[in-house]
Amino acid sequence: MSGWTEAFLEMMAAERGASRNTLTAYHNDLVDLSGFLASRGEALETAGPPDVEAYFSELGARGLAPATAARRRAAVRQFYRFVVGEGWRPDDPSRRVAAPRQGRPLPKVLSAAEVERLIAAAGQETGEDGEARAARLVALVELTYAAGLRVSELTALTLAAVGGDPAYLIVRGKGGKERLAPLGERARAAVKAWLPYRRDFLPKGVRESPWLFPSRGKAGRLTPRRFGQLLEATAQAAGIDPARVSPHVLRHAFATHLLEGGADLRVVQTLLGHSDIATTQIYTHVAQERLAEVVRTRHPLARRPR
Repeated sequence: MSGWTEAFLEMMAAERGASRNTLTAYHNDLVDLSGFLASRGEALETAGPPDVEAYFSELGARGLAPATAARRRAAVRQFYRFVVGEGWRPDDPSRRVAAPRQGRPLPKVLSAAEVERLIAAAGQETGEDGEARAARLVALVELTYAAGLRVSELTALTLAAVGGDPAYLIVRGKGGKERLAPLGERARAAVKAWLPYRRDFLPKGVRESPWLFPSRGKAGRLTPRRFGQLLEATAQAAGIDPARVSPHVLRHAFATHLLEGGADLRVVQTLLGHSDIATTQIYTHVAQERLAEVVRTRHPLARRPR
């Protein structure tokens, strides 16, 4: 890794609060670019616009997921803007290369009835420790759906966060930003039902853990990947295609069902922790029928003349 890359990643962490996952992704993106440039006899420090343009073109030919290719382009652009800002290069070789516009895919959404089936199936764990595992899974699903949590936010919840049966959680989201996530009665009841079993999941030889969902694994707490695996099995038990279910799909369901119920888009933006409302607007497609009905019944020009 070049000194420029190290400095760029340090800036992203210190000044922009980039998460470890984001830093890892950007590191890998710049390593990928370096490898491509090396094959052309160039380096990050010497690459010209034709080299970056060729790299961007190759990304499209690799068959990468559109989101992955777009992130790599963004990483390259941010890197070279940083380099120019530091005065290490007089020019930005990525500046003239236009990135293709990517259509944003609509989120996968479960109906309210399907979420209920999922929660019911989560409570039917059988076998050894089935009761404890069922209580944990129900709490995980209820919390994710009730508060619209990202899976990283869910698995990072501490025991202290739910002390005193709170009506709200303080959630640390992307970039270290905190927000309040409201909890309904069902989610609070699910957490209460889980707490008596929590110690059964502590790592061997460990008497206490700060995590709400501890685990015997190396991380000491339930991992996002493990929760995803549990959800897939639960979806199958509920008669729902596992490909349609993930922790993030529960977050989508939270936002979608709020909008269907008439919630204001700005409120949903705040609850999701989106810094830009444009990110939240993708959910409005599900409320089109409701919005059309509002126009038909409320707008004066839409009313039929008597």
